[in-house]
Amino acid sequence: MTDISMKQLRYFEALAQHGHFGRAAEACAISQPALSLQVKELEEIIGAPLVERGARQVRLTSLGETLAVRARVILRAVEELGDLARASHRPFTGRLRLGVIPTIAPYLLPSVINSLSQTYPGLDLQPRESTTQRLIGELMNGRLDAAILALPVAEPALAAVSLFEEEFFLVRPQADADQPVPSAETLHDMRLLLLEEGHCFRDQAISFCKISVSPSRDMIEGNSLSTLVQMVGAGIGVTLIPEMAVPVETRSAPVSVVRLPAPRPTRTIGMVWRRTNPLADELTQIADIVRAAETGRLAA
Repeated sequence: MTDISMKQLRYFEALAQHGHFGRAAEACAISQPALSLQVKELEEIIGAPLVERGARQVRLTSLGETLAVRARVILRAVEELGDLARASHRPFTGRLRLGVIPTIAPYLLPSVINSLSQTYPGLDLQPRESTTQRLIGELMNGRLDAAILALPVAEPALAAVSLFEEEFFLVRPQADADQPVPSAETLHDMRLLLLEEGHCFRDQAISFCKISVSPSRDMIEGNSLSTLVQMVGAGIGVTLIPEMAVPVETRSAPVSVVRLPAPRPTRTIGMVWRRTNPLADELTQIADIVRAAETGRLAA
């Protein structure tokens, strides 16, 4: 049993996460045969099958599910040993895996990357864009160091710091520019274009407009804020977008942008990381840099 390698555990954990040899190999940046060989060797060392191999996907055996949980704990502990060593270096250097949700990444990342590269020249920033739940899962499994997303986050194992607050703006067709600004109650009866399920901004818009999402409701969804704004420009409906997205997404669409009446919808953007992460002090400093980058972006 002492012959088990970290490589085998890492590849097996990727397979457990993705449930597919090809996707797991892609995530590990190796060939599928190489990953399959390592998993097979791990099974031989264990002395029992860990996966049930199907034509399109794989399923973990009972032993495989147990080993996957243990493997995540071991891999995260090893990652934190590396973080502990990195924390001893000044200034902060090495890899920083930073998750960002899609309704923030295109608008905030350019200024954040510029600020971090100036402050920490030896930092290897590796951004990862995904939805909130996926980012939290990757944080908990040690595949991310920190994430920028909307607060609050209902996970006691994560530390969170607030970065800034921003309003939601109403985007409607240019032809409606002279119409009265609708209230939340009025929006309830309008065709509101929403992001697909999985985006926290979708849930925040639904909450503000007090609408019920059901199969019978006439509603159109998009996979990005850009798509929603372009659909509004085509006269399909109205949408809400965060303040940071307004200059980017509305500059090429025939739409009208208006601030909603009080109480205005807002969201709090924050940065989160595992409480056990040895880089907590460094991540707090990076949060300060992100906060300053947003202030500078707004002033520009």
